[in-house]
Amino acid sequence: MNPSMVMTVGGFLCTSNRCQPARLLRLWDFISQEDKQMNTRTERIMKALEERGLSQMLVVDPMSIYYMTGIYIEPYERFFGLLLRKNGDHVLFLNNLFTIPDGVELKQVWYSDTDPVMDYVMEYIDKGSKLGVDKDIKARFLLPLMENQAATGFENSSLAVDLTRGIKDEEEKEKMRVASQINDQAIARFKELVKEGITEKEIADQTLEIYKELGAEAFSFDPIVSFGANAADPHHMPDDTVLKAGDVILFDVGCIKDGYCSDMTRTFCYKEVTAKNKEIYDLVLNANRSAIAKIKPGVPLCELDKTARDIITEAGYGEGFNHRLGHFIGLSEHEFGDVSLTNETKAEPGMIFSIEPGIYLPGDTGVRIEDLVLVTEDGVEVLNSYTKELQVIE
Repeated sequence: MNPSMVMTVGGFLCTSNRCQPARLLRLWDFISQEDKQMNTRTERIMKALEERGLSQMLVVDPMSIYYMTGIYIEPYERFFGLLLRKNGDHVLFLNNLFTIPDGVELKQVWYSDTDPVMDYVMEYIDKGSKLGVDKDIKARFLLPLMENQAATGFENSSLAVDLTRGIKDEEEKEKMRVASQINDQAIARFKELVKEGITEKEIADQTLEIYKELGAEAFSFDPIVSFGANAADPHHMPDDTVLKAGDVILFDVGCIKDGYCSDMTRTFCYKEVTAKNKEIYDLVLNANRSAIAKIKPGVPLCELDKTARDIITEAGYGEGFNHRLGHFIGLSEHEFGDVSLTNETKAEPGMIFSIEPGIYLPGDTGVRIEDLVLVTEDGVEVLNSYTKELQVIE
């Protein structure tokens, strides 16, 4: 497939590396079915822009455009943009190589590879106002706008989009629940693949088929399958390491269902549990549960990280917990926002993020336990239900 092409397959808009539901909805039709008073996604973003003193924004992040339109295109070197305007007359800019479904009720401006596309964009920008720009816009597209004074000024306004996407609406919450339910079922199936003499890669190579049997469309990220000392590398890629008695088995896996991602980590032991593995497993489990127990609206996210990190540090393994506690997730496996010691953002209802403490001992072993959590009006909903009790696979 040409890397700039998009095609519709089985009801999904597909590029070479990702499929998204081809929902033929108008830009203003993203109203929650459960809460009719909720503003549309685009209206929420426009309100956030207005609060920043902006009346227009050029969005180029494909996933953010998908969030508002239901159309996913991976443009690679070509320009693909959505100009949001205060009057509601938003404009989508598309290369002739792109494909979108019929019936998209949104103004479209098409261009060829030899057309001066940014000249076309400038025709729709209000030159008497400041332009909000996406942090992901390439310099070769932004500089012509600046050189031609297409607006009175330019401001990185990505937070208006990112923070809006960080608060999931009811439709998104339900899709995240379903994706996580599939992940729960999948990891139970992955556990059944474990047997003497198998390699990490042999297990990993079977995971996508299992996900598809369970109704998922794709991976949300390449699966991490780690045996023994390999589990001390948080982002280890499966290789030809052969499983042996006494090894931990770490699965960090996720799938996409209806465009939304899941992500979960569970750690098992094979045939026997060493004293060290039992010790660090219990610490990580305590850190995971203690951080989750603190989640409610108004709690700074940094306090969640500190809660988990203090448990691990006080036990003497602080250096072995070498990453933040969690990340936000939704349409992408890692979205804007994190759960770290430096993020003082307060938890709000609708946020979905991971809680994934770990201890990694290079050359020896590693343990991580991860759940996705949804902040509710009065506390937290854990989206994963697969057991976190230590399991020994015989």
